[in-house]
Amino acid sequence: MTETFKPGAWATDDPRDEPARLRDQIRHLRAQARNRPLIAEAQGILRERYRLPDAEAAFALLQLASQRHNVRLRTLAQAVARLERPEDGDGPWFPGRVRHPAPALESLAIDDASHAHRGAVLKAALSQTLAITTTHMGNVQIGDHSAGGLWMEKHAGLSDDFVDFFGFVGQEGTSCAQAAQQVTQVTVRDVATDPVFTEDARRTILEAGSRAAHSVPLVAGGRCVGMVSAHFERPIRDLHGAQLRALEHTGREVGRWLAWYDRTVVLDALEDLHAAARHPEARPARRR
Repeated sequence: MTETFKPGAWATDDPRDEPARLRDQIRHLRAQARNRPLIAEAQGILRERYRLPDAEAAFALLQLASQRHNVRLRTLAQAVARLERPEDGDGPWFPGRVRHPAPALESLAIDDASHAHRGAVLKAALSQTLAITTTHMGNVQIGDHSAGGLWMEKHAGLSDDFVDFFGFVGQEGTSCAQAAQQVTQVTVRDVATDPVFTEDARRTILEAGSRAAHSVPLVAGGRCVGMVSAHFERPIRDLHGAQLRALEHTGREVGRWLAWYDRTVVLDALEDLHAAARHPEARPARRR
């Protein structure tokens, strides 16, 4: 997996597609800009740890592990930056690590949870939430405890301005932040009047065509590891009990799976990176 922008990646012969292509390109470049400081931090750590000649060599290691294990480059860089460094010597990064089977994803109708792609799980969680709440607008965010907030990873039916504004959400000023703090579902019956929002957030949500919202924490071990939110075109009343129970079940299933993914798939990728870094002959070639 690589997040390197390639000019012409969205090329099209239909001039009517040009505005959409440019919007996608701008969004991609903005995402790169948001990720660049974290990736640069991970590159610096790898250079020092493995005595690499330059940042390009460190990036090649990150890219190799990302592609082999289908882990997002940002996810891998964050793990490098936040986890305890391996001990010196030829041993593994995580000695004595016990591998556990993947938690089931029955509510998402995913049969083989151990081989499910993270992006596909998040997309399925969003689709399930929108089906339960009978709306077409929503988004999924992943928790970043070191940064103290939520990063948006999937969305549907929302405007480009909404996606840009809420690309990262801090610990206050939104209903999803409140749901994350309280680790409980939060319903906003009317965005126009609910005091939870900052005025900039309120304006952006209303301009996107959302008048109400419902946020569901993705929970593992009693803590919020992510959020899935549904947005509605009109003010709403409280959701039915059956809807709330179904959403809670999905939130707990997906939360447990995400926690498993971080301590299994991501750590597998780090072990691969660690092994390649310790053996120069196995290091990947630099980008050309």
